[in-house]
Amino acid sequence: MSKPQTFGAFLAGNARWLGAAFLMTAFSGFGQTFFIALSAGDVRAELDLSNGAFGSLYMAATLGSALTLPTLGRVLDRFSVAQVAAGVMVMLGLFCSLMASATSIWMVGLALYGLRLFGQGMMSNTAMTAAGRWFDAQRGRAVAVIGLGFPVSEAIMPVSFVAIMTSFGWRQGWWVAVAVILALVLPIVLLLLRRERVPVNTATDVKVVERRHWTRAEVLRDPMFYVVSAGVLAPPFIVTAVLFHQAYLVDLRGWTRELFAAAFIVMSASAVLSSLVLGQLIDRFTARRILPFMLLPLACGTAILALVHAPYAPFIFMALIGLSNGFVATFNGALWPELYGTRHLGAVRSVVFAFMVFASALGPGLAGWLIDFGVPYDGQILGFSLYCLVMTAALASASRVLLKRDDLASTAD
Repeated sequence: MSKPQTFGAFLAGNARWLGAAFLMTAFSGFGQTFFIALSAGDVRAELDLSNGAFGSLYMAATLGSALTLPTLGRVLDRFSVAQVAAGVMVMLGLFCSLMASATSIWMVGLALYGLRLFGQGMMSNTAMTAAGRWFDAQRGRAVAVIGLGFPVSEAIMPVSFVAIMTSFGWRQGWWVAVAVILALVLPIVLLLLRRERVPVNTATDVKVVERRHWTRAEVLRDPMFYVVSAGVLAPPFIVTAVLFHQAYLVDLRGWTRELFAAAFIVMSASAVLSSLVLGQLIDRFTARRILPFMLLPLACGTAILALVHAPYAPFIFMALIGLSNGFVATFNGALWPELYGTRHLGAVRSVVFAFMVFASALGPGLAGWLIDFGVPYDGQILGFSLYCLVMTAALASASRVLLKRDDLASTAD
């Protein structure tokens, strides 16, 4: 066996492809909740929308994008990454311009739908599907590097947009987004993707085997797909629910909003660290072996948030949530091609991503509904922790089944 490639050599040898996919994950931020919410107050004020009305509009747009993703995602199996990336970024730029010029509820609703579909949905999906298809033996490292775009955008985009919005107005902020995506990011990504990457099985400690390429219909008939999905969907459901209702939580605890906001820095740093570490572990042990540990940081974080009311609790919670976010982002990029192959990866990942979008839309709504009906918030958060523990046991069982199935397939070959 040849000597395993160092991380530095891996980065140097694959910089163009990693860079292109990193830019796509980073600038998917234009369609993420944290970015769209920055101008939500101004949009509501101009169109005279209540919090409930805007929230319902946002949920409808998000669910609509989730319904569209499984169909649209098939283009990833039919066209090159460069072609899909170009189309997605052009559409994202158009919907950013629609948001910048929106003067009615229907225009805002359509803009939100497009931002969620092409920003949160297809930008992220294209980058991670490409990583799954481009890399095999070092897929974990690749996904970890590409996934760093998410915390980077969370750290940079809000500050930049608020500065523009404060000086020139929220509409000008969205016009800047149009210019950035179309005049800057699109040309750079296409330049980097002028040459398509051909997967090469670089030697590592993991034996790389030829895997069966499942169709989407076959995946949907596999019981293990639903067990694993039930675990993968927990972080977007739980984290979005908690962060969406952070104002209620802060008031409930008697914390300051500045205190809670400061903890986001801890979350970003933790996410970066966990992504890089997990990428190395996946390449060494495979995603299937690490599967049972996926929800443990989230289980611990929600338990602490539910039971500890001291001012230091948000920082511990955010550190663990960052671990969870980095874990899941890297895991999602590496697990599905490992389980189901790469030939139909675009179609398969689009279904998973649609489920995740549904979960992120339903989490805040369900938590808010329970709050309105008097269900204690501490009890809800503790329930989240218990769910993670139950799913940890289920994922441990699923891991054994998946490893055995792979061993049988290898023996048959």
